Amino acid sequence: MEKVPMTVGGYQGLDEDLKRLKTLERPAVIAAISEARQHGDLSENAEYHAAKERQGWIEGQIADIEDRMARAQVIDVSKLSGSQVKFGATVSVVDEDTEDEARYQIVGEHEADVKAGKISIASPIARAMIGKETGDVVEVPTPGGTKAYEILKVEWV
Repeated sequence: MEKVPMTVGGYQGLDEDLKRLKTLERPAVIAAISEARQHGDLSENAEYHAAKERQGWIEGQIADIEDRMARAQVIDVSKLSGSQVKFGATVSVVDEDTEDEARYQIVGEHEADVKAGKISIASPIARAMIGKETGDVVEVPTPGGTKAYEILKVEWV
């Protein structure tokens, strides 16, 4: 069983999603199925088929989240330190071509949200930065060609 690295916040987010699905979504769809059944012929009942489809999606989400939580390797970033980039680090970089600065935290795959500054450990830029230190330049292959970034700062926040 392959472990899935994630931050404490990522694990808590999964737990909240799981609780919402089990306590709100699942009972609501069961009630919708029950109500649709009362409308008669199930073969032509669109409400029934939609509710059953939604139920299948919810159950799939619950199974997926439970699987990820069972395989979770929760890493408390606040207990990490060092100058090398690794999982959980918040890295400030500058694009060597445009001089644009960016700040990213390296997180688990399901936690990634580029708009919030969180990039997946599996992303090309994160893979290029792993093991590097402040002042190092990393080259990242992109669809538009190779981009070079200089690491300005490594933080553990």
